[in-house]
Amino acid sequence: MPLLIPDSEVTMTFVRASGPGGQNVNKVSTAVELRFDAGRSPSLPADVRQRLLALAGHRATQDGVIIITSRVHRTQEANRAEARARLDELVARAQVVPKTRRPSRPTFGSKIRRLTEKSQRSSAKKLRGRANED
Repeated sequence: MPLLIPDSEVTMTFVRASGPGGQNVNKVSTAVELRFDAGRSPSLPADVRQRLLALAGHRATQDGVIIITSRVHRTQEANRAEARARLDELVARAQVVPKTRRPSRPTFGSKIRRLTEKSQRSSAKKLRGRANED
């Protein structure tokens, strides 16, 4: 079941963007800066919050606020939709619980093969030395 973040917990601000748009780019604020306070969000379980902040990396601030910017599209609506989709995808990835690694031991046969290969390599290297002049 995917976890849905309510719109009330997300704030979006619009800034002027570089990139496509022609003369329009100087007049219209199309770039979107989405902010989500993951540290104080009541809709996130504690384990998902911890994984989300780890996955966010440099996009998360010290206070636990995730900032996602989108300025790829020419319209504000498209950038808003993309920023929201990226947040939803990040939350969906944080919901997946990683498998715990169980340490394994090498088999007896692999140990024997490794040791015989070592001894063969050692004997081959011994033959490379200078000939004894006794």
